Amino acid sequence: MFDKGKQNILGVLVSAVDSETAVARVIAAAVERAPLAVSAMAVHGIMTGYLDSEHKHRLNSFDMILPDGQPVKWAIEWLHGIDLPNRVYGPMLMIETCAEAERLAFPIFLYGSTEEVLRKLSIRLRQKFPSLQIAGTMGSRFRRLSTQEKGDVISYIRNSGARVVFVGLGCPRQEIWAYEFRNALSLPVVTVGGAFSVHAGVSSQAPKWMQNRGLEWVFRLVAEPGRLWKRYLLLNPLFLGALGLQMLGLRFDTSGREPQVEALHG
Repeated sequence: MFDKGKQNILGVLVSAVDSETAVARVIAAAVERAPLAVSAMAVHGIMTGYLDSEHKHRLNSFDMILPDGQPVKWAIEWLHGIDLPNRVYGPMLMIETCAEAERLAFPIFLYGSTEEVLRKLSIRLRQKFPSLQIAGTMGSRFRRLSTQEKGDVISYIRNSGARVVFVGLGCPRQEIWAYEFRNALSLPVVTVGGAFSVHAGVSSQAPKWMQNRGLEWVFRLVAEPGRLWKRYLLLNPLFLGALGLQMLGLRFDTSGREPQVEALHG
């Protein structure tokens, strides 16, 4: 296993770990029924913390922010001289964790996306892992939850018997959800972004050669230009510019500002 601790990328603390270490920590928390917040994060996720002090506070309270995107992996290497064995890709993190959950008979819970995606995802996961226990699923409301609804969600997941919760709400909603629900659930909560739709067969992955060259964003931009053009054409250059300043010695504060009001996303 590989673990070089948390490293500052534009003020967001990213764990310099490999996928084996990430999975092991999730499973250890599942064994202990302990709270653990984990997010597999690409450039867009880092920039949500860079641009929003309250969200930076949330992200830096996570147990692990994982270098999902190839550029995030490179940033750790360039800034901190750490040669990471691999990036921790969200869809693979989910599959590797499910494999361990199946082996240990740990039920999983799937939260987020639509009921149709969850239905297809559950079918495909059971095909890949015949003994995997899916304790329950719950689709997103695509709106703020009331305090009562939040309590209902917590009770439902806790009573399901789940030992690992996967969240696919999209960034930054899923990280807000994990921040607000982790301690109440007292379970490992793993946010995996588009992994739900990928494993459900609803969306496609970039070819491996594009992933390895940090060009996955190009594949996604071509697939969904109307939704993603601002994210990639505005945030990617900003990320590179800020990264250059950090490489030249500019310090980025990691403290952030504690959120004053719960967002209660769901």
